[in-house]
Amino acid sequence: MTSTTPPTLRPWRRWLGWALVLLALLAVLLLYRDPGFMLMLADQVWACF
Repeated sequence: MTSTTPPTLRPWRRWLGWALVLLALLAVLLLYRDPGFMLMLADQVWACF
């Protein structure tokens, strides 16, 4: 009979995954704080219409 419990990740892998997610979110936040990026993004969205 096989076990149905999912395999657990090692603690350091879980911390590494969360650290990468946090770094990605911080990078996006820094991009949105740049007025030049926001202007470029608005221009690209406006170009769709």
